[in-house]
Amino acid sequence: MAQLVKAAQAGFDEKNDALVTVEPIASGIEIELTSKVIRQYGDQIKSVILNTVKEAGYDGVKVIVQDKNAWDYTIKARVLGALERGSKA
Repeated sequence: MAQLVKAAQAGFDEKNDALVTVEPIASGIEIELTSKVIRQYGDQIKSVILNTVKEAGYDGVKVIVQDKNAWDYTIKARVLGALERGSKA
């Protein structure tokens, strides 16, 4: 399992994008999502985030996402970018 060594961010707080912050925690995967479309797509967005973290092989991660109507592939790319930045000492 890969581990985070520090908090990191990826993305932008702009229209059609997402600002993703990852922080190390003791264990598990926590997701904190803010989005205007959370009622319609919240479950789908959380699923993309969770699957991306698991597929990348991480544990002990809190993922905070501020979504501005980003596509799934954008969210996935931002999560992966933040994980990579946070895993480097």
